[in-house]
Amino acid sequence: MPCHGGRPRRPVRSALVRKVGELLRHWRHRRGVSQLDLALSAGVSPRHVSLVETGRSHPSADMVLRLAEHLDVPLRERNRLLLAAGFAPRYAERPLGHDALAAAREAVERVLRAHEPYPAVAFDRHWDIVRANRAVEPFFAGVAPELLRPPVNLVRLGLDPRGFAPLVVNLVDVRTLFRARVGRQLAAAPDARLAALYEELLAPGGEDEAEGASIAAGSEVVIPMILRLGGREVRMFSTITTFGTPMDITLDEIAIELYYPADEESAAYFGPAHRAPERSDPPNVG
Repeated sequence: MPCHGGRPRRPVRSALVRKVGELLRHWRHRRGVSQLDLALSAGVSPRHVSLVETGRSHPSADMVLRLAEHLDVPLRERNRLLLAAGFAPRYAERPLGHDALAAAREAVERVLRAHEPYPAVAFDRHWDIVRANRAVEPFFAGVAPELLRPPVNLVRLGLDPRGFAPLVVNLVDVRTLFRARVGRQLAAAPDARLAALYEELLAPGGEDEAEGASIAAGSEVVIPMILRLGGREVRMFSTITTFGTPMDITLDEIAIELYYPADEESAAYFGPAHRAPERSDPPNVG
């Protein structure tokens, strides 16, 4: 049996095979997918999936990625699967300011600028804001300085009493929506920092024990965020934009949230008198 450094290779290889098999089985269970369903979607035999999961077959890097794709495993976790199988990571992780991401960065900034005079932010998997448009700046006026030190966290900004919380009329609704979104993220992929954020600001209790959102069912097309600004109530809803086919971990984990006025009265708040001042570059709060 070939050796390297006085140690046999076979046990090391076997350990790698078992490890990647365990991880793939973990993701399959997490997604609630049977071996048969995974095999059919990935175009392989159920027996092969079984052999990989039990460590009796060492999958190629392409097979690891094929199974991971059909299990909707995030790019960050796909790298971990590749490492567990003894292969080099396939996906790079570069900051948004990196030259290689210049086109993607410009796309993000174009979307943010085009959405003015309404607010828009881009944030990462931990809800840390990486870019924002000029329309967001007026909302930071009454926020405690410590919440504006990078990285600025959107969940903490929205729910902390030192942030927007005192301005949010329907705070229970907003907390419920944040809880659902972060909860779905944690269900899709574990993350210690995100779990800590959930426990800090979103764990059920107190006033949030009320069942569901406080807005009556059927009274809204979407549940708005209602802010008390300048003596009036401004009602807003949002949409989320993500990159469709990212090959970089940073892009895979970025989302752009665009806020829209929910009625004409709220739209009037963002009229010419409330437009943010002209500036050559969008703010960078990341």
